[in-house]
Amino acid sequence: MCLLALPVQALADVQMTFRDGAPKDSFVISALGACDHGGLVLTLDMGPSAGGLIFDTTGAGAGVEVFQPFELTRGGALVSALPEVVDGQKTLSLTLVGLPVDQVVSFTIDVDDTAGAREITVTGSEIAGSVLSVERGGAVSSAVFDEGGVAVVAVSGCVG
Repeated sequence: MCLLALPVQALADVQMTFRDGAPKDSFVISALGACDHGGLVLTLDMGPSAGGLIFDTTGAGAGVEVFQPFELTRGGALVSALPEVVDGQKTLSLTLVGLPVDQVVSFTIDVDDTAGAREITVTGSEIAGSVLSVERGGAVSSAVFDEGGVAVVAVSGCVG
């Protein structure tokens, strides 16, 4: 009996976690699993969120009370260019040169809801339904944020 060994492409997850904070909300991007990722484009789409979420980056726009622009807080060497986020925008794309297992990329920004009574406080259940997409080498994989404020995208192939 001859067994044929087929090549298996390893899966490694990319995770984005959302945490509400005052005055800034935070997002943390990390690689889960045992291998590093090469170049990635991550797109966060809050359009389908349960809370009708938007980015509140200026005092004169669609958000309420406190506003905060996009600020990269960790992993700057992994980010190829900072995104321009317009007040009221629902999507944000971030291009990474790589994402090693032992490093994270994190940023802060103000997120407001447009469907609830307390627009300045955003819970995990309000970000639920938002979509995180990861593009690598032309292939796109996506996952939906859960009520805990976490999205985990399975990305095929490892680097190194």
